[in-house]
Amino acid sequence: MWWLAGPSDIHRVSDRVSILYVERCHIDRAENAVVIVNRERTVRVPAAFVASLMVGPGSRVTHAAVRLLADSGTAMCWVGEHGVRMYAAGLGPSRSAAATVRQAALVSKTTDRLGVARQMYQMRFPGEDVSSATMQQLRGREGARVKKVYRAESARTGVPWAKRDYRPGDAFAAGDDINRALSAAHSALYGVAHAAIVGVGASPALGFVHTGSAVSFVLDIADLYKAETSVPVAFDAVAAGHTKESDVRLAMRDVFKERRLLATIVRDVLGLLGVGATQDEGDLLALWDEAAGSVPGGTNWSDSEVAAFLESGYAVLSGPELTEPEVPW
Repeated sequence: MWWLAGPSDIHRVSDRVSILYVERCHIDRAENAVVIVNRERTVRVPAAFVASLMVGPGSRVTHAAVRLLADSGTAMCWVGEHGVRMYAAGLGPSRSAAATVRQAALVSKTTDRLGVARQMYQMRFPGEDVSSATMQQLRGREGARVKKVYRAESARTGVPWAKRDYRPGDAFAAGDDINRALSAAHSALYGVAHAAIVGVGASPALGFVHTGSAVSFVLDIADLYKAETSVPVAFDAVAAGHTKESDVRLAMRDVFKERRLLATIVRDVLGLLGVGATQDEGDLLALWDEAAGSVPGGTNWSDSEVAAFLESGYAVLSGPELTEPEVPW
């Protein structure tokens, strides 16, 4: 069909607008553009120029718009206000798997995984050399740094601080006001990190420091920004008497907007994975081969073994197309 994008029609991720956030709008399609309509104006956005469309509260989207975005290799992420929650995400078949494949390769080799973990810690210890530190040494230094950050924020705001106290699975039910505020702020940061990771085509599950969770990489990335975002926001909120989870969430929303945190996370994730601006979509339809690495897809690779397999009695049966009954109204 004429509107389906081929690999040569899909713009490289590095050449796109990284994130387009939409809220309280109707999202539709007109030819090869996504049309965003609200009470004030109508905006046409070329689908192939957006890396990830983040759909916020109060929005509705048509099937035609979703299909166009999928064909254009644009990720869709359903998020909370200004990206402070990550609810769901979808990637079209035209999106490259380069970031995920690269991530899986780095995680699977101990030396490479340690190298990425050191890069992450280096971002938190500017001016220090961590190139030879073990994970145990890095964890120890990180623990000391976090304690120092909490004490400094307590001294700055006058909010009493004893220790981090939260209950896994119900983080808002335990601890004092500052601990509940920290849980709310961190949760918001996890949401925007999750949205950015999915938006660039990486896997939220393949972490380098954290492991075992479906959001391990989200936790890795969020930890890079806590000292500058969620921790001071939580202490400021409690110092001002704003102890509701919604108060902290809205404060985090403002920080995300002011600091353009989504763009920062996108840049850092691609940099850590080593795909960055050199990532090319290439021919996305390929088949894995143990000798050649990959061979072209969409090709009939039948041989005597395949023919024998088909003659062995294995088959797929498909019934006739169903005619939808005509609705009288």
